[in-house]
Amino acid sequence: MSTDTSKYKLNLKFYEYLGLRQINQLDHPDSNFSLYFLAYDSSSSASPGAHWTDRQGVIELTHNYGSEHDSNFKITNGNFEPGKGFGHICVSVDNIQAACQRLEDAGYKFQKKLTDGRMKTIAFALDPDGYWVEIIGQNPAEKTEDVKETDTGVYRMNHTMIRVKDHTASLQFYQEVTGMTLMRTSENASASFNLYFLGYPGEKPLPESSPKGTNPVADREGDRAPHSKSLGNGFEEELTLSIGLLELTWNYGTEKDPAFKYHDGNSEPQGFGHTAISVDNLDAACKRFDEKGVNWKKRLTDGRMKNVAFMLDPDGYWIEIIQNEGIKRSSNW
Repeated sequence: MSTDTSKYKLNLKFYEYLGLRQINQLDHPDSNFSLYFLAYDSSSSASPGAHWTDRQGVIELTHNYGSEHDSNFKITNGNFEPGKGFGHICVSVDNIQAACQRLEDAGYKFQKKLTDGRMKTIAFALDPDGYWVEIIGQNPAEKTEDVKETDTGVYRMNHTMIRVKDHTASLQFYQEVTGMTLMRTSENASASFNLYFLGYPGEKPLPESSPKGTNPVADREGDRAPHSKSLGNGFEEELTLSIGLLELTWNYGTEKDPAFKYHDGNSEPQGFGHTAISVDNLDAACKRFDEKGVNWKKRLTDGRMKNVAFMLDPDGYWIEIIQNEGIKRSSNW
């Protein structure tokens, strides 16, 4: 997941406090921006020590030079108009009460504390730019109420949430085009919305149920796809999702409004940038996507950067496609 940030030093400190580690930095002085890549890197994380393109659950922060000195520069977090679309990222933690208290003690703000509202098993912290970070528990909340310690070494970058206009079109795209598996559906008819969690489960069985107070996919962190996963059309791809799970939020009835549109985060007001998938063979994957009839923001042959492509999902969100350098080396980055 990529986001623009005007307070990159404060954001790096915040995410490092959440246990993430900076695993790469790409500077582009000619274009006046830098990219910072963060991931969980402890021995218990999904892919410690791996190349940044071969990681699970990566956060990319984009810093545009000088934005931190511009009092008029403001990021949209995606949860309010104008600019509603992207929702949040999510980190799963061992002991949710202790983890939230640790953040509060460090002076970080919350959009929703555990004690707020009806849902006492989730919280939303705010990073320095105001992006929402959902906090969920890996263990039942009632069993961690009296636990005072938390270990960031077991935290996981669990998912990225985006809102979608037409759940049928989006589910078809992410399953048939990107090869993801629908891992969980949460229907909330009384509140007129559904949640869909997609990812690459690999050989790990799909969750069927969970203890009260825990998300059944809370222990996931962008699990690997099995090698030689068939994605149809004659191609055998080895896709590795370099973000965590993807959560799609569908609000009932939006698909019936021809004028309704979510904000992709890249036009003004800017904020959320894109999700990304790394693939075994970049040329073959883009050829397959082309044959699937995807809409392109940038083809491999466009512009100066020949090692990245961007396709668009049904809502116009950007999806970056890069080579998994852990499978095949092609770029020195």
